Amino acid sequence: MIKLIVSDLDETLLGADGSISETNKIAIRKAREAGVKFVPNTGRGFASVQPLLKKLDLYDLPDQYVISFNGGAIVENKNQKVLATNGLTFEQASQIFDITRQYKDYDTHIYTLNDVYIYNVQQEDAEYLKTRGVDLKYTDDENLNRFKNDSIMKLLTMHPDMEKRREMKDIILSKVDFDLNVTFSSDMYTEFNHAGTDKGSATLELAKRLGIKKDEIMALGDNSNDLPMLKSVGMPVAVSNASKEAKEAAKYVTDADYVSGVAEAINRFVLN
Repeated sequence: MIKLIVSDLDETLLGADGSISETNKIAIRKAREAGVKFVPNTGRGFASVQPLLKKLDLYDLPDQYVISFNGGAIVENKNQKVLATNGLTFEQASQIFDITRQYKDYDTHIYTLNDVYIYNVQQEDAEYLKTRGVDLKYTDDENLNRFKNDSIMKLLTMHPDMEKRREMKDIILSKVDFDLNVTFSSDMYTEFNHAGTDKGSATLELAKRLGIKKDEIMALGDNSNDLPMLKSVGMPVAVSNASKEAKEAAKYVTDADYVSGVAEAINRFVLN
Protein backbone atom coordinates (compact mmCIF):
# COMPACT_ATOMS: atom_id res chain seq x y z
CA MET A 1 0.00 0.00 0.00
CA ILE A 2 1.43 3.38 -0.99
CA LYS A 3 1.61 5.86 1.90
CA LEU A 4 4.00 8.44 0.44
CA ILE A 5 4.28 9.92 -3.05
CA VAL A 6 7.43 11.88 -3.91
CA SER A 7 7.44 13.68 -7.22
CA ASP A 8 9.88 15.69 -9.24
CA LEU A 9 8.41 18.98 -10.46
CA ASP A 10 9.79 20.34 -13.72
CA GLU A 11 8.93 18.17 -16.72
CA THR A 12 7.31 15.58 -14.40
CA LEU A 13 4.45 17.34 -12.63
CA LEU A 14 4.71 20.73 -14.30
CA GLY A 15 4.18 21.63 -17.93
CA ALA A 16 6.51 23.49 -20.26
CA ASP A 17 5.07 26.77 -19.02
CA GLY A 18 5.48 25.81 -15.36
CA SER A 19 1.78 25.12 -14.84
CA ILE A 20 0.12 22.11 -13.23
CA SER A 21 -2.87 20.53 -14.93
CA GLU A 22 -6.26 20.16 -13.28
CA THR A 23 -5.99 16.41 -13.91
CA ASN A 24 -2.84 16.18 -11.80
CA LYS A 25 -4.24 18.47 -9.09
CA ILE A 26 -7.41 16.41 -8.74
CA ALA A 27 -5.48 13.13 -8.45
CA ILE A 28 -3.13 14.57 -5.83
CA ARG A 29 -6.07 15.90 -3.83
CA LYS A 30 -7.80 12.51 -3.91
CA ALA A 31 -4.60 10.78 -2.79
CA ARG A 32 -4.28 13.18 0.13
CA GLU A 33 -7.93 12.65 1.05
CA ALA A 34 -7.10 8.93 1.19
CA GLY A 35 -4.36 9.68 3.74
CA VAL A 36 -1.39 9.54 1.37
CA LYS A 37 1.29 12.20 1.69
CA PHE A 38 2.39 14.07 -1.43
CA VAL A 39 5.90 15.54 -1.27
CA PRO A 40 7.52 17.59 -4.05
CA ASN A 41 11.10 16.36 -4.48
CA THR A 42 12.91 18.93 -6.57
CA GLY A 43 16.23 20.45 -7.47
CA ARG A 44 14.75 23.86 -6.79
CA GLY A 45 15.03 25.80 -3.57
CA PHE A 46 12.01 25.45 -1.30
CA ALA A 47 11.24 29.18 -1.46
CA SER A 48 10.40 28.93 -5.17
CA VAL A 49 8.04 26.00 -4.52
CA GLN A 50 5.69 27.98 -2.25
CA PRO A 51 3.36 29.19 -5.07
CA LEU A 52 2.94 25.58 -6.20
CA LEU A 53 2.14 24.47 -2.64
CA LYS A 54 -0.69 26.99 -2.61
CA LYS A 55 -2.13 25.45 -5.79
CA LEU A 56 -1.92 21.99 -4.19
CA ASP A 57 -3.42 23.14 -0.86
CA LEU A 58 -0.18 22.19 0.90
CA TYR A 59 1.01 25.68 1.73
CA ASP A 60 2.10 26.34 5.33
CA LEU A 61 0.63 23.06 6.57
CA PRO A 62 2.13 21.11 9.49
CA ASP A 63 3.26 17.54 8.84
CA GLN A 64 3.57 18.22 5.10
CA TYR A 65 6.96 18.47 3.44
CA VAL A 66 9.17 19.49 0.52
CA ILE A 67 12.53 17.98 -0.44
CA SER A 68 14.67 20.63 -2.13
CA PHE A 69 18.08 21.12 -3.77
CA ASN A 70 18.19 17.52 -5.09
CA GLY A 71 17.96 16.22 -1.53
CA GLY A 72 20.00 19.00 0.05
CA ALA A 73 17.17 20.04 2.37
CA ILE A 74 14.06 18.52 3.95
CA VAL A 75 11.58 21.22 4.90
CA GLU A 76 8.26 21.10 6.75
CA ASN A 77 5.76 23.34 4.99
CA LYS A 78 4.57 25.00 8.21
CA ASN A 79 6.70 28.14 8.60
CA GLN A 80 9.16 26.61 6.08
CA LYS A 81 10.84 24.79 8.96
CA VAL A 82 14.16 23.28 7.82
CA LEU A 83 14.52 19.78 9.28
CA ALA A 84 17.77 18.67 7.63
CA THR A 85 20.38 20.06 5.23
CA ASN A 86 23.40 18.70 3.39
CA GLY A 87 25.07 21.37 1.27
CA LEU A 88 28.49 22.24 -0.09
CA THR A 89 31.18 23.80 2.05
CA PHE A 90 32.22 27.32 1.11
CA GLU A 91 35.58 25.98 -0.06
CA GLN A 92 33.96 23.34 -2.27
CA ALA A 93 31.53 25.82 -3.81
CA SER A 94 34.37 28.26 -4.44
CA GLN A 95 36.46 25.63 -6.23
CA ILE A 96 33.55 24.79 -8.53
CA PHE A 97 32.74 28.44 -9.23
CA ASP A 98 36.36 29.34 -9.96
CA ILE A 99 36.19 26.82 -12.80
CA THR A 100 32.70 27.44 -14.17
CA ARG A 101 33.04 31.23 -14.34
CA GLN A 102 35.82 30.84 -16.90
CA TYR A 103 33.38 29.36 -19.44
CA LYS A 104 31.38 32.24 -20.85
CA ASP A 105 28.92 30.14 -22.85
CA TYR A 106 27.56 28.69 -19.58
CA ASP A 107 25.83 30.48 -16.76
CA THR A 108 26.23 29.41 -13.13
CA HIS A 109 23.57 29.25 -10.43
CA ILE A 110 24.55 29.56 -6.77
CA TYR A 111 21.85 28.19 -4.49
CA THR A 112 21.82 29.37 -0.89
CA LEU A 113 19.22 28.13 1.56
CA ASN A 114 16.83 30.96 0.71
CA ASP A 115 17.92 32.39 -2.65
CA VAL A 116 19.39 31.58 -6.05
CA TYR A 117 21.95 33.84 -7.71
CA ILE A 118 22.96 33.65 -11.36
CA TYR A 119 26.36 34.54 -12.77
CA ASN A 120 26.71 35.29 -16.50
CA VAL A 121 23.02 34.64 -17.13
CA GLN A 122 22.05 33.32 -20.56
CA GLN A 123 18.84 34.65 -22.11
CA GLU A 124 17.37 31.19 -22.68
CA ASP A 125 17.84 30.38 -19.00
CA ALA A 126 16.34 33.65 -17.79
CA GLU A 127 13.24 33.08 -19.91
CA TYR A 128 12.86 29.49 -18.66
CA LEU A 129 13.22 30.47 -15.00
CA LYS A 130 10.55 33.13 -15.30
CA THR A 131 8.05 30.41 -16.25
CA ARG A 132 9.07 28.58 -13.05
CA GLY A 133 8.34 31.52 -10.76
CA VAL A 134 11.97 31.76 -9.64
CA ASP A 135 12.92 35.10 -8.08
CA LEU A 136 16.04 35.85 -10.09
CA LYS A 137 19.01 37.49 -8.42
CA TYR A 138 22.17 38.28 -10.35
CA THR A 139 25.82 38.51 -9.41
CA ASP A 140 28.84 39.59 -11.42
CA ASP A 141 31.30 38.94 -8.57
CA GLU A 142 34.33 36.91 -9.64
CA ASN A 143 34.31 34.99 -6.34
CA LEU A 144 31.80 33.73 -3.78
CA ASN A 145 33.01 35.80 -0.82
CA ARG A 146 29.59 37.40 -0.40
CA PHE A 147 28.25 33.92 0.46
CA LYS A 148 30.91 33.06 3.04
CA ASN A 149 28.38 33.19 5.88
CA ASP A 150 25.55 31.53 3.94
CA SER A 151 24.61 27.88 3.57
CA ILE A 152 25.45 27.04 -0.05
CA MET A 153 23.27 24.12 -1.05
CA LYS A 154 24.43 23.45 -4.60
CA LEU A 155 25.79 24.97 -7.80
CA LEU A 156 24.72 24.27 -11.35
CA THR A 157 25.61 25.35 -14.85
CA MET A 158 23.30 25.83 -17.82
CA HIS A 159 23.98 24.92 -21.42
CA PRO A 160 21.39 23.77 -23.99
CA ASP A 161 23.76 21.24 -25.59
CA MET A 162 24.04 17.83 -23.88
CA GLU A 163 27.62 17.28 -24.99
CA LYS A 164 28.56 20.60 -23.43
CA ARG A 165 26.82 19.57 -20.20
CA ARG A 166 28.76 16.32 -20.11
CA GLU A 167 31.94 18.25 -20.86
CA MET A 168 31.36 20.54 -17.87
CA LYS A 169 30.78 17.53 -15.63
CA ASP A 170 34.08 16.00 -16.74
CA ILE A 171 35.95 19.30 -16.34
CA ILE A 172 34.74 19.81 -12.77
CA LEU A 173 35.35 16.23 -11.65
CA SER A 174 38.86 16.29 -13.11
CA LYS A 175 39.84 19.53 -11.37
CA VAL A 176 38.31 19.54 -7.88
CA ASP A 177 39.92 17.65 -5.00
CA PHE A 178 36.72 16.30 -3.41
CA ASP A 179 33.83 14.01 -4.36
CA LEU A 180 30.61 15.36 -5.81
CA ASN A 181 27.22 14.09 -6.86
CA VAL A 182 26.77 15.38 -10.43
CA THR A 183 23.47 15.05 -12.28
CA PHE A 184 21.62 16.50 -15.26
CA SER A 185 18.16 18.07 -15.30
CA SER A 186 15.64 19.95 -17.45
CA ASP A 187 17.63 19.26 -20.64
CA MET A 188 19.90 22.20 -19.84
CA TYR A 189 21.46 21.92 -16.38
CA THR A 190 24.51 20.19 -14.89
CA GLU A 191 24.01 20.08 -11.13
CA PHE A 192 26.72 19.82 -8.46
CA ASN A 193 25.72 18.57 -5.02
CA HIS A 194 27.65 17.43 -1.99
CA ALA A 195 28.67 13.78 -2.32
CA GLY A 196 25.97 11.57 -0.84
CA THR A 197 23.30 14.22 -1.34
CA ASP A 198 20.55 13.11 -3.68
CA LYS A 199 16.79 12.84 -3.97
CA GLY A 200 16.81 9.19 -2.96
CA SER A 201 18.72 9.59 0.30
CA ALA A 202 16.48 12.47 1.33
CA THR A 203 13.36 10.48 0.45
CA LEU A 204 14.43 7.63 2.70
CA GLU A 205 15.40 10.06 5.48
CA LEU A 206 11.96 11.66 5.39
CA ALA A 207 10.26 8.27 5.19
CA LYS A 208 12.19 7.14 8.27
CA ARG A 209 10.99 10.21 10.17
CA LEU A 210 7.42 9.39 9.13
CA GLY A 211 7.65 5.67 9.89
CA ILE A 212 7.09 4.73 6.25
CA LYS A 213 8.87 1.81 4.56
CA LYS A 214 10.50 2.17 1.16
CA ASP A 215 8.04 -0.36 -0.31
CA GLU A 216 5.27 2.07 0.69
CA ILE A 217 6.70 4.90 -1.43
CA MET A 218 5.94 5.81 -5.03
CA ALA A 219 8.38 8.15 -6.78
CA LEU A 220 7.85 9.96 -10.08
CA GLY A 221 10.60 11.49 -12.20
CA ASP A 222 11.94 12.22 -15.64
CA ASN A 223 15.70 12.87 -15.58
CA SER A 224 19.06 11.77 -14.23
CA ASN A 225 18.80 13.72 -10.98
CA ASP A 226 15.70 11.59 -10.27
CA LEU A 227 17.54 8.27 -10.62
CA PRO A 228 18.55 7.91 -6.94
CA MET A 229 14.93 8.60 -5.95
CA LEU A 230 13.57 6.10 -8.46
CA LYS A 231 16.05 3.45 -7.36
CA SER A 232 15.30 3.93 -3.65
CA VAL A 233 11.58 3.23 -3.53
CA GLY A 234 9.17 0.36 -4.00
CA MET A 235 7.25 1.86 -6.91
CA PRO A 236 9.42 3.99 -9.24
CA VAL A 237 7.50 5.64 -12.08
CA ALA A 238 8.79 7.60 -15.07
CA VAL A 239 6.57 9.88 -17.14
CA SER A 240 6.45 9.26 -20.88
CA ASN A 241 8.69 12.25 -21.68
CA ALA A 242 11.41 10.96 -19.34
CA SER A 243 15.00 10.23 -20.32
CA LYS A 244 16.04 6.72 -21.34
CA GLU A 245 17.87 6.28 -18.02
CA ALA A 246 14.83 7.29 -15.97
CA LYS A 247 12.59 4.91 -17.90
CA GLU A 248 15.05 2.07 -17.36
CA ALA A 249 15.02 2.73 -13.61
CA ALA A 250 11.22 2.68 -13.43
CA LYS A 251 8.86 -0.22 -12.86
CA TYR A 252 6.18 1.65 -14.76
CA VAL A 253 6.30 4.27 -17.52
CA THR A 254 3.15 6.32 -17.93
CA ASP A 255 1.39 6.61 -21.24
CA ALA A 256 0.97 10.33 -20.56
CA ASP A 257 3.62 12.99 -20.17
CA TYR A 258 3.81 15.74 -17.53
CA VAL A 259 0.28 16.91 -18.37
CA SER A 260 -1.35 13.91 -16.71
CA GLY A 261 1.31 11.27 -16.09
CA VAL A 262 1.33 11.87 -12.34
CA ALA A 263 -2.45 11.47 -12.25
CA GLU A 264 -2.19 8.28 -14.29
CA ALA A 265 0.25 6.76 -11.79
CA ILE A 266 -1.77 7.87 -8.76
CA ASN A 267 -4.98 6.44 -10.18
CA ARG A 268 -3.29 3.16 -11.08
CA PHE A 269 -1.17 2.49 -7.99
CA VAL A 270 -2.67 4.56 -5.16
CA LEU A 271 -6.40 5.00 -5.69
CA ASN A 272 -7.16 1.77 -7.55
